[in-house]
Order: sequence, then structure tokens, then C-alpha cells
Amino acid sequence: MSRLPGSTYRLQFSKDRTFADARALTGYLDRLGIGALYASPLLESTTGSNHGYDVVDPTRISVERGGEPGLRALLATLREHGLTLLLDIVPNHLGVARPAENPWWWDVLTHGPASRWAHHFDIDWGAEALLIPVLDADEAGALEKLEVVDGELRYHEHRFPIAPGTGEGTPQQVHDRQHYRLVSWRRGTAELTYRRFFDVSDLAAVRVEDPAVFHDTHATVLELLRSDPTIIGLRVDHPDGLSDPGGYARALRAEIGPDRWLLVEKILGVGEDLPTSWPVDGTSGYEALREVCGVFVDPDGAGLLTQFTAEHTGQKRSAHAVEDDGRHLVVDRILVAEVRRIADAFRAGPGADARLTGVDLADVTATDLHDAVAEFLCGFPVYRSYLTPRIAEGRAWADTAVSVARTRRPDLGAVLTALHTGLVAQPGSEYATRLQQTSGMVTAKGVEDTAFYRYNRLVALNEVGGDPARFGVSPPEFHAGLAHREAARSRTMTTLSTHDTKRSEDVRARLAVLAERAGEWAERMRRWSVRHPLPDRSLELLAWQSLVGAWPIPADRLAAYLGKASKEAKLVTSHTDAVPEVDAAVAQWPSSVLADTELVAEIEAFVTEISGPGWSNSLGQKLLQLAGPGVPDVYQGTELFEYSLVDPDNRRPVDFDVRQRLLEQIDTGLQPSIDASGAAKLLVTAATARLRRYRPELFTGYGPLHAEGGAAEHAVAFSRGGGALVAVATRLPERLEQRGGWGDTVLPLPGGFTDWHDMIADRPVDGAAPALANLLDRYPVALLVRPA
Repeated sequence: MSRLPGSTYRLQFSKDRTFADARALTGYLDRLGIGALYASPLLESTTGSNHGYDVVDPTRISVERGGEPGLRALLATLREHGLTLLLDIVPNHLGVARPAENPWWWDVLTHGPASRWAHHFDIDWGAEALLIPVLDADEAGALEKLEVVDGELRYHEHRFPIAPGTGEGTPQQVHDRQHYRLVSWRRGTAELTYRRFFDVSDLAAVRVEDPAVFHDTHATVLELLRSDPTIIGLRVDHPDGLSDPGGYARALRAEIGPDRWLLVEKILGVGEDLPTSWPVDGTSGYEALREVCGVFVDPDGAGLLTQFTAEHTGQKRSAHAVEDDGRHLVVDRILVAEVRRIADAFRAGPGADARLTGVDLADVTATDLHDAVAEFLCGFPVYRSYLTPRIAEGRAWADTAVSVARTRRPDLGAVLTALHTGLVAQPGSEYATRLQQTSGMVTAKGVEDTAFYRYNRLVALNEVGGDPARFGVSPPEFHAGLAHREAARSRTMTTLSTHDTKRSEDVRARLAVLAERAGEWAERMRRWSVRHPLPDRSLELLAWQSLVGAWPIPADRLAAYLGKASKEAKLVTSHTDAVPEVDAAVAQWPSSVLADTELVAEIEAFVTEISGPGWSNSLGQKLLQLAGPGVPDVYQGTELFEYSLVDPDNRRPVDFDVRQRLLEQIDTGLQPSIDASGAAKLLVTAATARLRRYRPELFTGYGPLHAEGGAAEHAVAFSRGGGALVAVATRLPERLEQRGGWGDTVLPLPGGFTDWHDMIADRPVDGAAPALANLLDRYPVALLVRPA
């Protein structure tokens, strides 16, 4: 296997951050100690896209980002600095928001089933027409606004092709002759005739399981890999949307060879592992995020915050109950078309054999079958199972799902049993495939994008890959997770922030302090929410935590975030059924709060009090992730303290000039203070990343270390490199201060060695069991190395 980079650095490319911009940053990344640039998708995407996941032409490198010449120049610059490139790819879907920009989709709309690309997309060609949900809610009135312009059908800014020989007559007559039908955007929920990415109708799924489609969608990327060894590997977006993720991974591995790095964006449930049959190196790291961030959350805060949440919302509900509500809302209101298609596939497939399923579908109403499919989908405790004709991975998840569903709907027990039987007996059927593809959509939309905006006890826990029901991570669980990662998936990626996280690592680190100040936080929020209420009590919990966590934050950024959050929660407004007066109140709230000078002074004072402990948590998280097992990624800008919220807030421009100047100062001897500049975090990042790059032998193996003394619970530490490296961080700093500091607590070091050097404080450390009061007197973290 090829040598992996010591660390990666994620950059979000767009028209505003091009390959030329990345070339200019390569020297900085080199000095920072980064081993590989981790690039967002680079194929041609929708004009103006700030993320690249809406690829419109997989055969071309994005012109906005610099085109193939710009990418080749970037690769050459990376090579000059000894860096490599990890490339993000999108196999599940293509962007179709602007049909004219996607040549395959344009051709499908033009020629229908006769198009060369007709079966590249996952379209139900048995339906009456390909529905495009783009019109206003008043469909009849919208159709009257159609125009024929320059041989195209136009609706406002939307352009659509006209099939040859069908352009005569009124615009509506022309429309009615096409292979597609423009319909109200509301109809997409229940009637869509093509598979999409989650509930995003502008992202049409492709049938990458077809070898011809695989070839056409991957040819350009694979040619890049074959022609330039600087590209060290691929990160695969959303494999759970594929018909057979394991088969796809095997096909991709066969193409790229055994030595290239291959990662999947797979979100694992607590205790879940990647399927053993997938020939991949690991995930993009959300399970590590949960462990590393969770160990800094005080479990003793759970009781008070749970009580306060129930008091404030008037409801005492568990996180799992809220997640269950979210899943059911999604199948009932958002993914209705997908549920219908699964039910139709079951009726035409396994369900047609009563001897197999034990149920004669002639006796089952369409409503009951639809409800049973929806209930089965909601029962999966993880994103999906991976049953195929060859491999029965995930059977236990399917068993759990049907058991949960039967408990909820005993009246549908026979039909649910039939659905389960059809899944496990014919895992290669269209029914089984679509069921498994859709269960991940239900979890993602119902949990991540609904429940995580409703269950707001402590939103530091409401993160992709997390479980808000578990109030933090104990040190034994933390060590077990990292030891398992080193033993089973040492080539996986780890992360703290990504382009998809709900809030940045530093917001979570600051909010973790609230668990140590649960009573005080509840008292403050009671007063603040009376002074500035919101239309929903649950949203108030989220809003005040977000304000404090991201402080200082201007009103426009917070308003944009709360507008999105309130619509994702779907309690008092939503994306599809907006309530104008609610939206107006939410939009006005940040300005109202920030205009309250007395309250702003109180908020500033409180944030000042929790910033120090928050910075301690931030430095601890960063060190444990960077020094721990796996290959750590640094998301753009997070080498300094960075307080951003969910996208697009976390894709704002990064001031790299500030970061480069601070790194130059550190390299000339600055030992920065721990303050708002974030220079201390840059020091921790650079010290650890450089060590990983130039002494990789230190970052093998894993062993937990345990402090001894009265404050032992406040230290989390481990050794690597056969005991030649030690990382130690402070946890629960508020309680540590309350007890009077470290006192006599010491950290016995491995092997009894007495000669060490702290790479962060840049000073020698003597003794086989240094006192933590001395070791951590300058910074709340230390990275100790024995002389080579």
C-alpha cells in the first residue's frame, strides 16, 4: 500500500477559489506540515456552485475553477512541495437545475427514452412522462406563462429543449408534445418519476451500477489518476445512495489499483463498522468527530439540561422519540414518491409470489402497502443495510427494522413480515435495492435535517454521525474507539469540521462548556428568552446556543442560519410550507437581540467567561484528532479558532493572509498566548502536522495513558510510536478550576523514560511522571516526544 499523507487540508473550490488560488496557498500548506490537499469536487458543476456536488458534465474539469490546464498546474506545484492531492467525487447524481448546462440531461429531455443517455439516469420510463417540478404552486397559471424562444421552451429563467418536429403551435401545445412535463414544484414530493439526491429534485440520480454508466461518469477522473501519481486517491460522496455500494467500491478499487487511497463518506451509527466486503480504507471521519468532541462534554450536565429542555418546551421527549418523529414526517410528506415506487416494485417483484411472502397482495390495499413500506423504512437503526445476492451484510439491521415496525404498527404485521421476507430472500430485486437506497435518505432527512434541529438540549451533540441521546463520550469509550480505529482502520480519515457539519469544531468546543455550567445557562436563558422570544420554544434553545457559540456574529449571518434551521425543524415553518409571519419574526430576531445594548453587554460578559474553557476544549480536540489514529483532516481555516454554523456559513472566504503571518511569527519563536487570535491553535496544528509528516513512525500503535491523583479525570492522554510519543489534553476545565487546579496529579509516561520534549511549548520535560500542574501550565495540551 502507498504511504499516506500525515494529514490533509480540505479546500472548497469555486469560481472564487480557483486552482490558481490553491497554487498560491501550497507553500503555506507545506510550511504548516500538511501532506495532501483534499479538494472538493472538481468536475464541471452548475455555474456559480460553491460546493461542486452538482456536477453537470463529468467529462470535463470545471472551467470556473481553472479547467484542466489549471488543475495540471496545481498538481505540478503540489509535487514541487512534496504534497499530494485527494479528490472528492460524486457517483450518485448529476446536477439538473439548469438543463442547458448538463448535455446528458438536455439530450434526455429532448429525445426521451430514445436518448443515448436515457438509461444513464434512474428514470421511471414506465410512467406517463418525465416530471420536472419547477413551476409555481399554481400549475395551471404557470403553464400560461410558458414561451417559445430561440427554439426552446422558456419559463421565467428556466430553459428546456424542444424535440425535433414538435415546435409548432402555442407554447402549451408545444409543451404537451415533449417527453417531459413541467409541473408544480409541490408535485415532486409525491409524483417525481426519477430518483434524486435526498429530496433535492435538482440532483438527478445516475445508474452507476451499469458498467457503461460507470465508465462514462468516471472516465475523466480515472484518466487523471492514471496520468498523475500526485493524485493519491479518491473520497466518494454519498455511497449509501447507490444501488450496491459494495459492488461500486469493488469496481472502483479494480480501476484505481490496490495502492491508491479510497475513502467513502459513510456515516456510521454508534458501534457500527464499515461492511467487511468493501475494499476501502475508511470513511471521511464523522465517527472520530463524535468521539473526540464528546470526551470534552461533561456528563454531569445531562440531568439539569434535560430538565430545563422539558421545562422550556413543555415536552419531555427523548432524542430517539424526536428522531422517530422526524423519520415519519419524511416518509409521510417529503419522500412520498420514493415510498410509492418501492411499494410498486414490491408488488411487481417479491410481493407477486404469495408462496414466498405468505401474503396475497390482492387482499392488501394500496394504502396499507404504502404505510407498511414507510414504517419499515423508519425502523432502520442505521442508514441502511447492504444485502446483495452475494453478500448478506446488514441482515441484523433489517431484522431490527421489521421488529420495530411491527411494534409500532401491529395491524400491518403480516405485510411488514412480507416486506422483510422479500428483502432478505430476493436482495437483488428492484424492490430490495430501492428500499435500501431510500432508508439512508429517510435517516439523513429525518434525523440530521429534522431531529437535529428539534432536539436542542445541547446542540454541541447534534452533529453528523453523532447521537444526541448520548450525553458525551466517557474516557474509556474514547480510548476504545481510537484503539479500534488503529487496529481496524488505521488508513481512515478523521475530522472535526467539514463542509457538511452543523457547526464548526470551535462552536461545539465552546458550547461544551455549557454542560459544566448547566444551572447558570438555564437561568440565563430563561431571562433572555422572555426578553426576546421566538415563535417556537425549541427554536429558542437552538437560537441562544447558536448566538453564544458563534459570538460575535453579525445579525445577517445569524438570521440566515436561523431561517434555515427553523425550516429544517419543520415545526412552525418549513421550506415547502413557509409561514410568512413566522419567517419574518425569525429573520428580525437577531437584529432585535443585538440592538438590546444591556443584553449584549451581558452576553459579551458571559461569552468572555466561557471563552477560556472553550479555547481549552478547542486545543484539546485538535491535538487528540491530529495525533490520534487515522489520517486527520483540517477543514479550511480551522487551524485558527473559527466560529461558523451550517452551510453556507461554513463556506465563507478564509483569510489566509492572517494565517500565514501568524505561522511566520510562530516560526520565528513566538509562543502565542491563548486568545481570540487563535494563534495557539495554529501552533498546536503546525507542531502536530509537521511531526506527522516528518516522523510518521511516531504515529503507529495506540495505548491509553491514565493520570494519577485527585484531578486524574481531567486529563485524557495516549501514547503512540511504541511509547515514543505522548499526547495529553485537559478535559472539563471549568470543574478543574473549581477544584483548585491539578494539585498533585501526575501523568506516568510509558517505559519509565525521563527525557522528553514538549513540541507545543517547545521545552524539555523531565521525569517519568511529570506533574500536570507543570506540564500544562503554559497550554492545556502537550505533545511529548522522546529524542530520536
